[in-house]
Amino acid sequence: MPELTLVDAVNLALARALADDPDVVVFGEDVGVNGGVFRVTAGLQKRFGVERVFDTPLSEALISGLCVGMAAQGLRPVGEIQFMGFLYPCIDQLVNHASRLRNRTQGRLSCPMVLRTPHGAGIRAPEHHSEATEAMLAHIPGLRVVIPSAPERAYGLLLAAIRDPDPVVFLEPTRIYRAVKGEVEDNGEAMPLDVAFVIREGRDVTLVSWGAMVKDTLEAADELAGDGIDAEVIDLATLKPYDEQTIVNSVAKTGRCVIVHEAARTGGFGAEIAALVAERALLSLLAPVARVTGYDTVIPLPRLERQYIPSVARVVAAARKTCKFPD
Repeated sequence: MPELTLVDAVNLALARALADDPDVVVFGEDVGVNGGVFRVTAGLQKRFGVERVFDTPLSEALISGLCVGMAAQGLRPVGEIQFMGFLYPCIDQLVNHASRLRNRTQGRLSCPMVLRTPHGAGIRAPEHHSEATEAMLAHIPGLRVVIPSAPERAYGLLLAAIRDPDPVVFLEPTRIYRAVKGEVEDNGEAMPLDVAFVIREGRDVTLVSWGAMVKDTLEAADELAGDGIDAEVIDLATLKPYDEQTIVNSVAKTGRCVIVHEAARTGGFGAEIAALVAERALLSLLAPVARVTGYDTVIPLPRLERQYIPSVARVVAAARKTCKFPD
């Protein structure tokens, strides 16, 4: 089985979807001729033609609106937004149309569209290229939000998103586009949406994360093992709707929970998980829930972005403190 990067896995999933379903179309700024800013769609236009994989004008509102219109008429569009910081012009279409189409038409129409975009910092990009605003999207009823953390999950979850009858925003963690590799079989099998993955089992503390931060969280778990702390690591994968039971079950076992995300702290999705644990696993807790997050500031330019992104050391320190509570 070949080892692929996350970029390769997304490309493979798109190729599989295009080959399997003639209703799938892929489009966005520079995705055709150039293969996208990160070359995620490289080679797809040559293989499937300009009617299936095509470039659009520099208009995010057009891309999202085109997704809605095509999906309403039976196609399965996959639009690309070059960076998450460029997603804001799409909010009107996502909130007022994509997420409401099934409800508005009383089930007569659905909106089987996917909007893909790179997510997060860590590549020394300029302003508006390093956003992590997944919580904003997760607050929209009727919209799925998915973010893989490894190539094999990127392949399976993207296929599931494309086949889903309702709109999905698929966030691709930029920092690990080429920084991680995994075995990916091009078997056309989708992975389940709305399911969290326990990617490391443990008994002492539950570490919950998603996207690029899962890699750092796993490294933190390895370091904690040297202290005799056995950490369980959960990749949330789907943020909306998310898998509550897996988190509750894990906290019931470990009695402790540390949530790790790159996004700003206030209103971040980690607060939603902390509330869940308080509501459904309070009597299992042996220590307060901890959050390791980005800061409540605009993501800084390259010189300081590593200070913004939660480090392995910060995750380890939070887990140690949680495990020593109330000392």
